[in-house]
Amino acid sequence: MEKEKQPLFSSYDRNVAYLKERLAVDKSFDVIHLDLEYAGRNMALFLIDGFAKDEILHYIMKLLAKLEPEQLEPDPLEKLFKTYIPYIEVGHEKDLNKVTDLVLGGPAALVVEGVDEIIMIDARTYPVRSPAEPDLERVTRGPRDGFVETIVFNTALTRRRVRDRSLRMEYLQIGRRSMTDVAVCYLEDIADQERVEDTKATLQKIDTDGLPMAEKTVEEYLSGRHWNPYPTVRYTERPDTAAAHLYEGHVLIIIDGTPSVMITPATYWHHLQHAEEYRQKPIVGAYLRFVRYFAVFASIFILPLYYLLAVNPDFLPASLSFIGPSEEGTMPFLLQFFLAEIGIDVLRSAAIHIPSSLATALGLVAAILIGQVAVEVGLFSNEVVLYLAIAAIGTYATPSYELSLANRLVRMFLLAVTGMFGAIGYIVGITFWLLYLIRMSSFQTAYLWPVLPFSYRAFRNVFIRSPIPMQNRRPLFLDPKDPDR
Repeated sequence: MEKEKQPLFSSYDRNVAYLKERLAVDKSFDVIHLDLEYAGRNMALFLIDGFAKDEILHYIMKLLAKLEPEQLEPDPLEKLFKTYIPYIEVGHEKDLNKVTDLVLGGPAALVVEGVDEIIMIDARTYPVRSPAEPDLERVTRGPRDGFVETIVFNTALTRRRVRDRSLRMEYLQIGRRSMTDVAVCYLEDIADQERVEDTKATLQKIDTDGLPMAEKTVEEYLSGRHWNPYPTVRYTERPDTAAAHLYEGHVLIIIDGTPSVMITPATYWHHLQHAEEYRQKPIVGAYLRFVRYFAVFASIFILPLYYLLAVNPDFLPASLSFIGPSEEGTMPFLLQFFLAEIGIDVLRSAAIHIPSSLATALGLVAAILIGQVAVEVGLFSNEVVLYLAIAAIGTYATPSYELSLANRLVRMFLLAVTGMFGAIGYIVGITFWLLYLIRMSSFQTAYLWPVLPFSYRAFRNVFIRSPIPMQNRRPLFLDPKDPDR
């Protein structure tokens, strides 16, 4: 939504009064207004305390204090802008409302008497933590830096790894009131321009007061399918992962205020990849990927399958009769599974909300209460705890946290339909789940690509961690401009 413009007034005093009222200088202690006089002219400086670099503004003020009136003639704006304000990021603006928005974002505004534009000095700084390795994407060997909550730092970390002249960082602002900074990042020589324009158009259509949850708020607008548990974008806090996707032709969305960068589009298989696979030799990486796939799919299917076999022992040959429960416990078998699932989620929530120093103690308490004690009192059977532990490990082995949550819901759905309809429910439930994924798309890209639609070369690279020299073509679903380069 386009904001109303307010051109500069012809009077210096009216301009200063308008900015003071719009910025609420008298009501907010951190909005600073300085009345100055340099070179025989009245000047006013507006800035936000905590955003401005004091040493830079102090240095500029010292230089302005040495000016004589004749040094600003015949064109004061030209002289100040090009000669007497020695700073890299200096601009000028004629719209008072735009000046207000810029000041609230960090830059300082200098109003000069007799000058028909306001000088914007982008000498801002934000509180920021140092780049550290992301907790969710750790690797045994590799870089330890990660994205932070400041957009400028994140774009710099990306450019450090992508020194390509066609790298584009297009700037947008989203939110009527928050005016959140957003950068659309892509390689112009590789990315499909139509995909880039569609992404920018979708972002520009977002009409909301602000982005309180940053990237998660944007995702809800981008995905369109609000009740779909599966993520349609991939998140990363690793600059090397972001760079790898840029080289393939993906479009990144970097949002100020969050360390998570959005990768679009993202298929189901993108959420199962991890940087660790590429930090090892190809054969080791292929093994790690296979183990991860096994764990993820086991987390979805093993609990409902075990329940189906446990309540239907005639489905098993005599050699596998041990799979059934030795003692069923005091509660119905299906209820045990659901209570255990809820208990695991309660523990996960508790682990998030307690200090890290108490996490080990929580794990010990959980193991005793849910494991040993629950079995001894007959609440759960030993087999329920065993297979739930296998499913939980597979869930935590999923690289994408969002995908692991979606798979957990699918597991509970399969448990429910298997409990109600038996083998038919299990088969129909899996079929329904597959059809649901087949119908999904991420930015006009099939969610299960390259399985459906099938692409042999991409299918091979997805299921087997191929050596880097063999991956000499970019994914065709991204429509890269030079797939053979």
